[in-house]
Amino acid sequence: MPVLSKFYGIVIRMLFAPLLGAHFHALHGDDELVVSIDPVAIIQGEAPANVRYMVLDWASRHQNELLEAWARCRSGLKPQPIAPLP
Repeated sequence: MPVLSKFYGIVIRMLFAPLLGAHFHALHGDDELVVSIDPVAIIQGEAPANVRYMVLDWASRHQNELLEAWARCRSGLKPQPIAPLP
């Protein structure tokens, strides 16, 4: 699963799985979130509130890039890295 971004101990990864629609995975320690891209929302998993907030903030800022990354994955191409949360 390619890494798109890393920030504050959070690793953002994406793997094309059409059953869930456009989404990505956010890993922080033993916690994992599955986040839809449009709309930006947590669809599965648990993590501390500050991690959830940062992941949703980052995804909202980079929604267009995430949709482009999803399209690349859907085409069998590796997605481009996305800037971390400042």
